[in-house]
Amino acid sequence: MIFLFLKYIFLAKDNQNIIKLAKEVIQTELNAIANLPKHLNDNFVLAVKAILTCKSRVVVTGIGKSAIIGQKITATFNSTGTPSLFMHAADAIHGDLGMIQSGDVILALSKSGNTPEIKELAPLLKRNDNILIVITAQEQSSLAQFADFVLLSPIEQEADPNKLAPTASTTCQLVLGDALAMCVQSLRGFTANDFALLHPGGSLGKQLYLKVTDLLKQHTGMPQVLPSASLSELIVEISSKRLGATAVVDAQMRVCGIITDGDLRRMLQKNDLAQPKTAAEIMSHSPKYISSDALAVDALQLLKKYNINQLLVADEGIYKGMLHLHDLLREGLL
Repeated sequence: MIFLFLKYIFLAKDNQNIIKLAKEVIQTELNAIANLPKHLNDNFVLAVKAILTCKSRVVVTGIGKSAIIGQKITATFNSTGTPSLFMHAADAIHGDLGMIQSGDVILALSKSGNTPEIKELAPLLKRNDNILIVITAQEQSSLAQFADFVLLSPIEQEADPNKLAPTASTTCQLVLGDALAMCVQSLRGFTANDFALLHPGGSLGKQLYLKVTDLLKQHTGMPQVLPSASLSELIVEISSKRLGATAVVDAQMRVCGIITDGDLRRMLQKNDLAQPKTAAEIMSHSPKYISSDALAVDALQLLKKYNINQLLVADEGIYKGMLHLHDLLREGLL
């Protein structure tokens, strides 16, 4: 198999043609997108306000490649605070019209607006006086005639060599759908915290809601010694808690310093092993720390900034625990 692959690499004389065609496809789609802003008008504004004031759902529909774009637009609406569902146009005329409720806003996608399924579906979408928003390249299409608001996405040509496969047209549909969703999100006042509530399982959501205290709960103990602790006590504490360091605290649990395993190695390299050492003599007196209610992503930034692996957690100087870089790795924040 690898010999066949190498044969194609070395025998291919059209490598530059491949790159040339790829650039042409990208440029054609860029040109189509660049043409979109000139077609934005009051219809777009009214469509945004219709979705914003909708008390029900946004029902997105389409057929063929437009259906696939519609599914992505549906997901974008849902993830940015606008309840939405997708209804395939072909299935709609075979029973799925029951998905549409009174008060729903319908967003229909079709390049031509004249496919048989769309022509049959168009009048049915309006039977409950639902607001119909249409994204199409044909302002005079059958679908557009039933629309309350038409969002035009005309293109000069598709990006494939035969000028037939939906490429530039579907890209423009996606861009207009994103524009609708982002405008609605902005007017709704949808915040980063709102986003986190809808994305609790992903790394993006964790960056917005996961706190340092949540990570501390995963530890069985927090390494700590008194300033008077001996060298052997230090080694035992660091080894047993397995975080590569220990905090040095006073009797009231106030942070005095930190000792890492690196500090111990450097001290042992420089000093007579027989010389008694206490934690107070070895510790770093200005440790980096963060409060327990801070976001975990902020702790990550501190670890990166100072190129360290451990970070003390303290509230108003009172020791609460220790955070390790591995805690953040485990949560997928790095």
